[in-house]
Amino acid sequence: MSSKKKKKAALYEKLRAATNSNAMNKTSIIVDASKYIGELKKKVDRLNHEIGTSSTPQNSLSAVRVTVETLEKGFLINVFSGKNCPGLLVSILEAFEELGLDVLDARVSCEDNFQLEAIGGDQNQGHDAQVVKQAVLQAIHNWNGGR
Repeated sequence: MSSKKKKKAALYEKLRAATNSNAMNKTSIIVDASKYIGELKKKVDRLNHEIGTSSTPQNSLSAVRVTVETLEKGFLINVFSGKNCPGLLVSILEAFEELGLDVLDARVSCEDNFQLEAIGGDQNQGHDAQVVKQAVLQAIHNWNGGR
């Protein structure tokens, strides 16, 4: 048997052992592995439910903190989440644009967590901090709903 075939056979044997499969052909081993993965997912969901958490994206909303302070000519907007949020920055920037806020200065971190500190200049729109905060929260909600 060639080296490549031996490696493949060893891989299927490991998969069969890991999933407690009694199947002997490759297709049946893969089907058993898929069922096993499905069972593991159900167990994780059940455990998450028991400890009061959920693996659904809606739970990530509670982890996002938003503060908005009024400045002389605009707002200081801070958004923080303890986890990485791909696409969230774009949603927030779109909300700024809809409000007519110019981003005058910003610092963003999207590596291990999400952190945005932005100074938004109000283009004589007369918005208050609460309106800006609600727009950012709505952008976060919309971003989260699409996930």
